[in-house]
Amino acid sequence: MVHTYEVFVDIKEFADLTNNAYQHGTTRYEINAESIQKADGMALVQARSEHPLGTEYDVRVTRLLK
Repeated sequence: MVHTYEVFVDIKEFADLTNNAYQHGTTRYEINAESIQKADGMALVQARSEHPLGTEYDVRVTRLLK
């Protein structure tokens, strides 16, 4: 059975390799998946495709929506 999960991904993106300046933000997703583990993986894939310069991704499934 497929459920809708609310997933937050914290993303850290460095400006370039020569300094330590970075941007940090959080993106919210609603992921349709069969389990929490699958929702976690799908959110990570989506975050990487939307933020390809990201160096750190912290995924957390917060709640079941449907």
